[in-house]
Amino acid sequence: MQSADFIRFTYGSLRSHRLRTALTALGIAVGIAAVILLTSIGEGLHHFVIAEFTQFGTNLVNVTPGRIQTHGASLGAVNTVRPLSIEDALALKRAPHVQVADPLVQGNADIKYFGKSRRVTLYGVGPDFATSLRMRVATGEFLPQEDPRSARAFAVLGSKVAREFFGADNPLGSRIRVGGERYRVIGVMQSKGQVLGFDLDDTVFIPVARALEMFNRESLQEIHITYEPTAPVAEVEQGIKRILIARHGAEDFTVTPQQKMLEVFGTVLDAITFAVAAMGGISLVVGGVGILTILTIAVAERTAEIGLLRAVGATQHDILLLFLGEAVLLAVIGGAAGLLLGWGIAVLLQVALPALPVQVSWMYALLAEIVAAAVGLAAGVLPARRAAQLDPLEALRSE
Repeated sequence: MQSADFIRFTYGSLRSHRLRTALTALGIAVGIAAVILLTSIGEGLHHFVIAEFTQFGTNLVNVTPGRIQTHGASLGAVNTVRPLSIEDALALKRAPHVQVADPLVQGNADIKYFGKSRRVTLYGVGPDFATSLRMRVATGEFLPQEDPRSARAFAVLGSKVAREFFGADNPLGSRIRVGGERYRVIGVMQSKGQVLGFDLDDTVFIPVARALEMFNRESLQEIHITYEPTAPVAEVEQGIKRILIARHGAEDFTVTPQQKMLEVFGTVLDAITFAVAAMGGISLVVGGVGILTILTIAVAERTAEIGLLRAVGATQHDILLLFLGEAVLLAVIGGAAGLLLGWGIAVLLQVALPALPVQVSWMYALLAEIVAAAVGLAAGVLPARRAAQLDPLEALRSE
C-alpha cells in the first residue's frame, strides 16, 4: 500500500465517524490538559519557592541551637539543645571567609504610639542584619554599629508599621513603646512585601539583647552568616563548627548552608511535580482504553472492508499499519487539542489568580505528547493484529 493510499484510508476512516473520533480524542485531550495544568502549577511552585529563598542571596548559612542525636532504638532521640549567645555570633565573625554573623531572635509584641496600638512581628537583630539579607533602609538608618550586648533603645520600622502609625509624617526621632519600653525610631525600611507567607513590612527591628530580655529568652533562635561568594561552602561550614565546638565543648548546634537547603527543596519540588504529572497521566491511560474500545468496534464493523482490501492486494502488514495509524492519529489529534486546552487554562489562571504561581513546563508537555502517541500505539496493537489476521474469504462473506 502506497503512502498516499495509507493516509487517505486512515483519515477517511476517522472522518466517517466524526462523533466517535471526537469523543475518543477528547479522552486523550483531557489527559494531556491535566498533565500540563498540574505540572504548570508544580513548576510554578518550584520557581516561586526557589526565588523566595534566593532573593536574600545564596552565600548564607544558618546556625541554630540544638542537635538531634540517636542513642539506640530503645532510647530514641535525645534533644541536646544548648543556648546560642550573642558572644557566639561575635566569635563567628572571625571564622574563615565569614563577612557577617548576625544574631536573631523573633517574637510578637505590642507597639503603641499616642493612643494607637497594634501587635506586630518583632525582630531582635544585630546591626548587620539588613545588609546580610539585602534589605534597604528608605529613611534614616538601620541599627548602628555598636556592641550588640549593650545597644541603645533604637527601633527601625517596617514600611507598613510606619504608614499605619505615622501616615505621611516623618517618624524619625519619635518615641514609641515596644512591649512596654520606650524606643526611639531611627529608620524606616523599604517595602519588601511577603516572603514565604511572612510580611516583612509589618515588622519592627530592635537590638537583639533587648529582644532577648523582652521575650525572657536565654538563647538566640538563629545566627545568620554571610560568607564570601567564591568561598567553598564546606570550608565555611567547617570553620563555623570549629569555633563553636571550641566554645561549647561539643557539637550542640546545627549548621545549615543555604545551598544545601536549595538542593533539598529542589529535589522535593521536582518529585512533587513528577508525582502530579503521573496523576494527570492516569487520564491518558483512560484515553488509551477508549482507543482500544473504539478500534475493536471498528474492526467488527469493517470486516467486509478488510476482506476487500486483502482481495485487491493489501497484505497483513498493510492492514496492521492501517489500524495502528488510526490509533496513533487519534492520540495525536487528542494530544494537540489537550496541549491547547492545558496551555489556555494555565494562561487564564495566571490572569485570574496572579498570586498562584503557574509556569508551563514545555518539557512535561512534550513528554505528555510522546506518551499520548505511545498510548495510542499500544492501544491499537490488539485490534490491529486482529484485523490483520482476518481470513479474506471469511471477511468477504460477512458483507
